Amino acid sequence: MLPLFRRCLLVCLWFSPLASAGEAMDRLNAFFAASGGMRADFVQTVQGSAFAQPERSSGSLMMLRPGRFRWDYREPYAQQIVADGERLWVYDADLEQVVVKPMDEALGDTPALLLSGDATAPQRFVIHELPEPRDGLRWVQLLPRQKDTGFEELRLGFDARSLRRMELVDGFGQLTRLDFSNVQENVTLPADAFRFVPPKGVDVIGGDS
Repeated sequence: MLPLFRRCLLVCLWFSPLASAGEAMDRLNAFFAASGGMRADFVQTVQGSAFAQPERSSGSLMMLRPGRFRWDYREPYAQQIVADGERLWVYDADLEQVVVKPMDEALGDTPALLLSGDATAPQRFVIHELPEPRDGLRWVQLLPRQKDTGFEELRLGFDARSLRRMELVDGFGQLTRLDFSNVQENVTLPADAFRFVPPKGVDVIGGDS
């Protein structure tokens, strides 16, 4: 399995006033049922005892259900994570290396499964709506039913319209947070956005390419 999908991977949508009680679950259900193209920018922050200071990275994402998404990390270094519906490609430009795995093997029961559009994803988590708002958001907690997922808890923060933040806590107490902005829903995405072709000269590990 990938290193918790570069310490996570996950979800998104956009900004608005505070959601009323119960609406977070409605938004979660809508997210599970959503289809169509989406794009957004993200900032990812990782903090824990292993870090003297929080580790920050940023980039953009595109998603088209079922089974296709693309994360382009640009800062502090370039990396691409592309799911084409069958395989997951992880390209590290600095290492000049591509790792490719079948999607079901790579995602397992990780939070990235939520992005794949797998209809069984909600069944793999114990889901609770948290009673108290925080940071102007209503929160839903997802606990994995399996114990070998590499993470302990996933929290999704919704405003009145959609998802704005994801927080993931791993088994070492490390917190990974993703904040989403500039979200566009129901957009037409380029046909080749989810097609990955390894650059010439890079090492390809796994797969049949």
